Amino acid sequence: MPITLRMIVDQVVAPVPGPLGRYTQALTSALIASAPSGCEVEGIVSSSPPTEYEFIESTFPGIARLYKTSLARRELTAAWQLGLTTSPGGGMIHAPSLFAPLRRHERSVSGDQVVVTVQDLAAWTHPDALTSASVSWHRAMLKRARKHADAVVVPTHALAERLAGIADFGERVRVIGTAPRVGLTAPSETEATLRRAALGLPSEYLVAAGTLEPRTGLVDLLEALGRPGVPQIPLVVLGPDSWGEVHLANVAEESGVDPRRVQALQVDDAGDLAVVLSGATAVIAPSHEDGAATDLIEAFSMAAPVIHSDTATHLEVAAEAGLSVTIGSGGYADRLAAAVTSVVEHPSLADRLAVTSADRARAFSWRDSAERIWQLHADL
Repeated sequence: MPITLRMIVDQVVAPVPGPLGRYTQALTSALIASAPSGCEVEGIVSSSPPTEYEFIESTFPGIARLYKTSLARRELTAAWQLGLTTSPGGGMIHAPSLFAPLRRHERSVSGDQVVVTVQDLAAWTHPDALTSASVSWHRAMLKRARKHADAVVVPTHALAERLAGIADFGERVRVIGTAPRVGLTAPSETEATLRRAALGLPSEYLVAAGTLEPRTGLVDLLEALGRPGVPQIPLVVLGPDSWGEVHLANVAEESGVDPRRVQALQVDDAGDLAVVLSGATAVIAPSHEDGAATDLIEAFSMAAPVIHSDTATHLEVAAEAGLSVTIGSGGYADRLAAAVTSVVEHPSLADRLAVTSADRARAFSWRDSAERIWQLHADL
């Protein structure tokens, strides 16, 4: 009888799958592909329309089976928060988030185990960026995880340290990194030309991902680009053109940047993202916040020169492969301006950063992450 790893795949068919959906898809596919001899992967999903079950099964062709809970996503979310349901049973359960059936169990007796993942700590560090319901849910689920989870996966050591300041998990925390999204591969010259034209990309440009929320550092970057003497290079923002009542064009103009130089793109297709990143003069990650630093990892995979802030996560993930800029208590925009100017005006520096990016990219693979997940469950 095979050993079954039961993966919660619900986010793949969520109304807005987002980064967590991409993580779930990539990790689940890698878990299936790297399953040790005598092991298999089963999916767990909330009660959903038949078309969503079919989508999951087509997304993961090697999945052993799909366990469908009796409750729909909304009801299951509430039930698991309160620990009111025995669904989906026991076994070896892995959750790509805190959305998991966390309840009392004796692993040494039943063999049941539940491993959850903490992707970020926004509910504690930036609760104003989330709804009150989301903040309450995340905090309640972390408390349940502290009581009942057999292990907690985090993407970086930096996040592990911050988590330790919020909840004591002792020896249960495991750092297992992420990798670029599925399908993010370097395009051919012909494909790149066609996609660049379709996206309306200029011949030279900088790239930054995020919203105008202060913690992303995008406002700092716009202020940097508006400083005297900084090259007048366009900026492609991978994100929305507004945040609440704040609009990208207005912030650009207030920062001294011609709004026509700033282009917001909502890129969901991996092929389009590959073209945007691979053609960039530099990819800039100015965030003040520690997270998974997926934007750095994806930029590295496309051998793009990277400029990043000196958050603990960025320093850990980049490992000196990018150009680090100190956030500090003041003058951050000026330091960003100097870094951008150096990379744009000195092709030799940009070339060196492209080489270090490509080299650093080899440190991140979903297969490696999946093998470490399998080993974690084996150790438990």
